[in-house]
Amino acid sequence: MSSPGAATTARDDRPATARSLASRAREAVVARVRDALGPSPRQSILSTLSLTMIIATALMLWKTLILCTMSDSPIVVVLSGSMEPGLRRGDLLVLENWRRATEIGETVVFNVRGRDVPIVHRIVRAHGRNVRGDDERLMLTKGDNNFADDIGLYAPGQRWLTEEDIVGRAFVFLPHVGRLTILMNDYPAFKVCLLAVLGYYVVTGKD
Repeated sequence: MSSPGAATTARDDRPATARSLASRAREAVVARVRDALGPSPRQSILSTLSLTMIIATALMLWKTLILCTMSDSPIVVVLSGSMEPGLRRGDLLVLENWRRATEIGETVVFNVRGRDVPIVHRIVRAHGRNVRGDDERLMLTKGDNNFADDIGLYAPGQRWLTEEDIVGRAFVFLPHVGRLTILMNDYPAFKVCLLAVLGYYVVTGKD
């Protein structure tokens, strides 16, 4: 037979346990609601500032690279197999424009009038001509893995490249570094998913 004091203690424990369970349940519900509503305004502001800093830093690095290399597009990724075996799809090139003259045998990146994507090929012929007292360099290019030169790739009526067409000369070669660019170029859905995932983690601040 239990004493009256023991019976009183047992009765007091039951409400305490119920209150503890109810408190935990409320905390769980509040946590789920917060997760459903998304980050707090403070977290959103911090995430926005973080994203802004990342973009600003990337732009500063890009502008610095442009100034150092004197090329408007200092980094390119090889998108085709026309320069194999020396250069393969997914290889990354760093370009420079430190000197004006371009010699036979150099690997260059050039723009074709009317096309958005630049081409990475090698100079196989070059000569100069005097235009208004200025020596202008004319160049013919060809892919190492191609049978014919690039005249068929140039704009209609164009048989030579000029220095204005040259984006830069390759001086640093990093194999396979640009594979991610190839995947995004070949599979647009992969690009969208990757950007969505990166954007989600930057905005939410989740690791």
